[in-house]
Amino acid sequence: MEAQLCEQEETIVVGGGNSAGQAAIFLSLTARKVYLLVRSGELSDTMSRYLVQRIQENPAIELHYKTQIVGLDGGTHLERVTWQDKSSGETSVHDIRHVFIMAGASPRTEWLRGCVAVDDKGFVLTGRDLDNATGAAAWTIARSPQMLETSLPGVFAVGDVRSGNVKRVASAVGEGAIAVHLVHRALAER
Repeated sequence: MEAQLCEQEETIVVGGGNSAGQAAIFLSLTARKVYLLVRSGELSDTMSRYLVQRIQENPAIELHYKTQIVGLDGGTHLERVTWQDKSSGETSVHDIRHVFIMAGASPRTEWLRGCVAVDDKGFVLTGRDLDNATGAAAWTIARSPQMLETSLPGVFAVGDVRSGNVKRVASAVGEGAIAVHLVHRALAER
């Protein structure tokens, strides 16, 4: 669906893993140009060899290493993107309306271990998913955990860090709105 929205337009894919590479290849079939922005200096450590080769050989994909977005601008929708080459320090502004961020498939929750329950991949368990949590991360109070509540009563998790998430911005925003309501409910209990 997203590819249809970008037809014959320039797009940006941010990321250096297989998901980013696959997205860039897919979008290059319909987009005028796909800029692949990668924070690191190479893809070989994070992407399959065949995918790296397909990206490098694709004239519709322009690869930018050591580059990250430093600005987004627009009125009612995205109109311009500013990115910076970290090697040279040079920034450039591009009239682009479509950005796909394909970074962070790993939840980076190491710092939460022992504090809240996480699954075997490190995603935070919430609500009913806590039914099987054991040990120090198990649910410890009489009431059942609320929908987005972690194993630490009154602490909530939403978005991509949560086990069972759907990895969409809209759902993360919705979960955030629900969490605000649930936080108020938890505070009223005290």
